[in-house]
Amino acid sequence: MKDMFAQSLKGHLLIAMPELLDPNFYQTVTCLSEHTREGAVGIVVNRIHASITTGMIFRELGIEYLEQYGDLPVYIGGPVHVNEVFILHSEPLKWEGSLMISPGLALSNSMDILEAIARGRGPSSFLVALGCAGWGPGQLEYELSQNAWLTAPYEHQVVFEAPLERRWETALRNIGVDPDLLSGSAGHA
Repeated sequence: MKDMFAQSLKGHLLIAMPELLDPNFYQTVTCLSEHTREGAVGIVVNRIHASITTGMIFRELGIEYLEQYGDLPVYIGGPVHVNEVFILHSEPLKWEGSLMISPGLALSNSMDILEAIARGRGPSSFLVALGCAGWGPGQLEYELSQNAWLTAPYEHQVVFEAPLERRWETALRNIGVDPDLLSGSAGHA
């Protein structure tokens, strides 16, 4: 089989095409934190748990927290490792076990960053997620070849600032795609 790995998409956004009907990824935007020949990992940035808050996680882990930081939403980061906490964040980036994604973005899951967030001393922008998205060797490349995803450069505004319910549309519009005109069918000239 031909090696489909052309280049790393680490630090890019994956934008689900409309025909990607898997309920884990339908109309999602995923920030890729790692992409190598061995596979890819990312965090879905536009889905939240309806009934889980950061306060629930802090209590479960025995972390004291300021009240205003206990009501933050918890994202559904993906269908893999659904009981693990992941924090996608901007600066500061030097936490225990941080995976550097790009010069201004990292993925962490250590107690020190959770404790800092609980006390209001965390990163300037962050999202707390349970679970992540994962792809085995060649799986993401195959899905890309099947027109399941569009890719875009990372944009802070899409990941951390756009309203949750508009992140998919915003990511598409930022790369010049009108979601109302988007088709998942590949054409041939």
